This record gives sequence, structure tokens and C-alpha cells, in this order.
Amino acid sequence: MIETIILVLVVLWLLGSIFGIASFYIHLLLIVALAVLVVRFISGRKSV
Repeated sequence: MIETIILVLVVLWLLGSIFGIASFYIHLLLIVALAVLVVRFISGRKSV
């Protein structure tokens, strides 16, 4: 699930970089998503 969100954010980031549309917010969301991904990899994958 998180991988899909990160993929969507990367695509939006690229589109925002190309067209300059709300690039600050897209960059902010991308940084948050990458931080969550790093924390997830560090803590290990836990089953729910």
C-alpha cells in the first residue's frame, strides 16, 4: 500500500516539476512519504 502511495507521489512530483503546479506541497508530501518508507525499512516489516 505504501509503495503505491510513494509511486503516485513521485509521479505527481515529476509532473509538478515539469509544470510548476503546487510543487512545494508535492515536494513536502514526497519527503514525508520517503521518511515513512525509511522508518518502515529500519523497523522491519511487521504483520498486522
